Amino acid sequence: MQEVKPTRLSQDALTRILEVTAKLAAPYDLLHMLSEVVQSGQSVLSADRGSLWLYQPETDELLMHVPVISPSPRVSAGDGLVGECLSSREVINVTDAYSDPRFNIDVDRVTGYKTDSILSVPLLGREQQPVGVMQLLNKHHGVFDANDELVAKALAAQCALAVQRTQMTEALLLKERLDEEVALAREIQMSTLPTEMPDVPGYDLHGEFLPADQTGGDMFDLVVIDGRLFILMGDATGHGLGSALSATQMQAMLRVAFRCGADLNMAYQHVNNQLVEDLPDDRFLTAFMGFLDPQKHEIGFHSGGQGPILHFKHKRLECVWHKPTSFPVGIMEIDDAGTPQCLKLEPGDILALLSDGIYEYENRQGVQLGEGGVGRVFERYHNLPMAELGKQLLNATFEHGKGVRQADDITLVLLGRLPD
Repeated sequence: MQEVKPTRLSQDALTRILEVTAKLAAPYDLLHMLSEVVQSGQSVLSADRGSLWLYQPETDELLMHVPVISPSPRVSAGDGLVGECLSSREVINVTDAYSDPRFNIDVDRVTGYKTDSILSVPLLGREQQPVGVMQLLNKHHGVFDANDELVAKALAAQCALAVQRTQMTEALLLKERLDEEVALAREIQMSTLPTEMPDVPGYDLHGEFLPADQTGGDMFDLVVIDGRLFILMGDATGHGLGSALSATQMQAMLRVAFRCGADLNMAYQHVNNQLVEDLPDDRFLTAFMGFLDPQKHEIGFHSGGQGPILHFKHKRLECVWHKPTSFPVGIMEIDDAGTPQCLKLEPGDILALLSDGIYEYENRQGVQLGEGGVGRVFERYHNLPMAELGKQLLNATFEHGKGVRQADDITLVLLGRLPD
């Protein structure tokens, strides 16, 4: 049988998946949220039914939560299709359930349902922690193929994060006060940021986020996708818990879009249009998103209201400032994102994405640090490693403020091409 290779998703499929991702950001109870995921999986993949099992670490079992059956079926981790899916952390696609010895017929006996084909997808949370398994049953036409696996994995990835978030939140609400809830929200938000800089040959990377409150509206992401470095920096209006939710929602939708094979233009367009629907009229985000090709040393990007973009040119020892390429994200729908802008990095060059918490940091006289203050740091310390350059930039920012309290979130992303 010829292998079916996954292709890029249609715009309709991608839009529906992004809608699911946006819904998962809402404060659902656990059962409601799990049912929403299963229903969305059935709809997107044309499956007749679905089920969702959650891992119980205290007993090393999987417990079925959707559909609701009393008593809920249990499976030991490693047993049957659902147990093996979780233990192997791999998708299992079975075209004939009753001919597979791993299939557990007990659920069919209880429900009176006849299972033919099964697509089992592991739910893996932070650091690949086991969360559960989603199963989709009996595709309406034919059997599940490689494209279905791609979509299901994207849904499962977001479901796992949403389950972890919901479980943590529910546990917190039982025993903690509001200030501890905010502390947990900060922990969740900080967990979405890269813990280590990706390894890109020929480049030195550094990212840092300092919220003004316990949570903030800034965020960044640096991750290698298919040999290219995805670069994201966003800033939601305001700061605090509401802005943090907006920023993490955008980050989650972009991760899903690229996981599903969307290119930069399609991802930018669909995420923007989804946020137009989801955000209140007085809310929006500024965001830089682009890809670095480390072979060509070129960055293709869109910058929705995020600026200025600093390109330090090593040969001339000067800063070149680029304006945003478009209006902020989430303000109005777009039909076409347009051609990405291109920025080429020569040896020793630096791309610096800095939030307005740096540029607009004021001293007691109301004078902002501005492009001039930032430029002087780069002219003096550009030869340092990016992490050290970041420290010098923060030092200069706070020294400029002379004790003035930080009023806005501060985020910096530095990408330096190493000298030849």
